[in-house]
Order: sequence, then C-alpha cells, then structure tokens
Amino acid sequence: MRPAQLAFILDREFESTTAGHHTPVMLWGPPGVGKSQIVAQVAARHGVPIIDIRLSQMEPSDLRGIPFRVENRVEWAVPAMLPDANRHWPAGILFLDEITSAPPAVSAAAYQLILDRKLGEYRVPPGWAIFAAGNRQGDRGVTYAMPAPLANRFSHFEVDVNLDDWAQWAYANGIDERLVAFLRFKPELIFDFDPAKNAGGEMAFPSPRSWEFAHRALQKFADHPELLAGALAACVGHAAGIECAAFIDSLDRLPDLDAICAGQDMPVPTEIDLQYAVAAALAGRALRARGNADASQVWGHILDYAQRFPQREMGVMLISDMHRGIGQALFAVPQFAGWANAVADLMLYE
Repeated sequence: MRPAQLAFILDREFESTTAGHHTPVMLWGPPGVGKSQIVAQVAARHGVPIIDIRLSQMEPSDLRGIPFRVENRVEWAVPAMLPDANRHWPAGILFLDEITSAPPAVSAAAYQLILDRKLGEYRVPPGWAIFAAGNRQGDRGVTYAMPAPLANRFSHFEVDVNLDDWAQWAYANGIDERLVAFLRFKPELIFDFDPAKNAGGEMAFPSPRSWEFAHRALQKFADHPELLAGALAACVGHAAGIECAAFIDSLDRLPDLDAICAGQDMPVPTEIDLQYAVAAALAGRALRARGNADASQVWGHILDYAQRFPQREMGVMLISDMHRGIGQALFAVPQFAGWANAVADLMLYE
C-alpha cells in the first residue's frame, strides 16, 4: 500500500483509540522505505508524543519490569519508557520498531502488551495507539519469523514505494529539486534493493531514505564536482550515484526559471531529461510562492508554461505536483481553466 494511503489509515487508527476501536498495526517492508517516518509523521500531525521502542535491543525484563519485594509479596517496577498518561501525555503513539528482529523471548513478552494493552498491573493509557514495524524475511536483515500468536494480534500492511508520494514529501521538506527531477526522469531508481545483489558487496542502494542522504551530500559537495559523484554513490550506490551526478551536471542548460515565473516567453528544452528538471524546479518554485502576494501570478505563469511541453503528460506531472502541495487554491488561478481544457482528454488517476 502506498505511503499516502497508509498515513490516512494510521491517522484513523490513532483517532479511534478514544472510541475503543483501535487495532494495533504492523507495517512490513524492506529497509529504507520510510516505515518509521510514516509513523513519526502521524504523531507530528496530531501533536502527540511518540515512544519509539526498538525491541531488537531489549531483554524480556526490559518490558516486564524488575521484581521487588513488598512485605511478603512480589511486585513489579514498571519500566519508565512505557506510556504514562501523567508523565508523558494522555494520548500518543507507542511504536514497537524492529519487532521482527526481536528475539522470540522478547516477542513473547510483548504479546500481552500488544493485544490486551497491559503487562501485569501496567495498563497502556486509553488514548495511546500501538504501531509496529519490521523487515520481511529475505530482506537481508536480522529477522525472526513472526510467531502466529503475535501476528494474530495485528492488522498487517505492506509499505510500497510510490514516487508521487515521495515527491510530495520531498517538496514539503526542502529536498533538492534536482533530485526530484532526476527521479522523475529515472523513476525505477527511487528504490532498487535486491538482497542477493547487495549481499555481493555493495552496501549502499537507492531508497527513499538514502535519497534523503543524497540531498545532504548535494548540499555539501555540489561546489566540488570532483567529489560529488563519489559522495552520491556512497549514499545510493555506484550506478545510481554516477547517473545522478551526470544528470545534475547537465542542468546548466536549463532556461531561466525566474523569467518563466515572471511570465516571460522562454523556450521549452528539447531534451527530455531537461524537461523533467524544468518541471520539478517549477513545482518547487510554486510551492515556495505560497503566502506571497504574487503567488497567484507565479502559479498562473507556470500554468501557461505547462501547456507548452511537447508531451502534455509532462505538464500534467508538473501541475499534479503543484496541486499536491498547494491544494484547492490552485483551482482559483485564472489560467487553471485553460490548462484543464487543454488536457481534458487525458484520464488522470490518483
């Protein structure tokens, strides 16, 4: 399931805690697809804390607590990391990460916590949702088969990689637009993980997480072209890094983006890779214009330019990215109706 859909599901699961309808959720997927970040973003949207417990680093006693004697009986000291309505917040997210890497004894200790929302005398506060994540067997990680009693305590979703969802996140989080353009041009490189191939020696591989690392490398080494290709390869693997560096090196032939945003008549590049780059850069300019007094004029000029791409699908991609970031305000721009009429015969599916 694509990340945007999972985000909606997790939002509903969090909101359902107050009505007593919450079901613990297990997210499955290979490394680097953004499982942990999806959960963190749910907590951020609702303004609640997230307690991230890495079960792979736990002992059974870390969850159950430490026994101590009170007169002639034994009681248990509740671990401070578990949610507490007074100490933490009445509502939040308990995130059990790396659950498939936890030893069986730790998984067994989590059974009651996940299904019954309690461990001994401890109770998970009613406003807290329980989410978990882990890698699949065969993903070249340290994993244990999830025992059936534990698996039956979750609803299960597999995280797919979706370039549109990643691009929306990238624009919103200031990821370098040159990387968005490159991945629009080479969409198969958004995620390329082959456990057998990576077991052969190369450790870096393209993933949503490692492209964020590539963004950081680009900020640090863009002014050192002799180092950039190696820095990108160190993040996303040799082949993807070299291709990305070559793509970035070609971008000095782009038309003047400021002139396009100002409504001046600028040519559309004939090279398809440069068209992707122009589209990604203009989508970024459109999102950064939000809140400015001239935002509507900038958006209108970009809509005009979008109609000039030889392949109308390129303009559709540009305006779709704009709409994901801007929302309904784009429809009020006068030029939007003209653009929509020009592409009315293209069927678009979200």
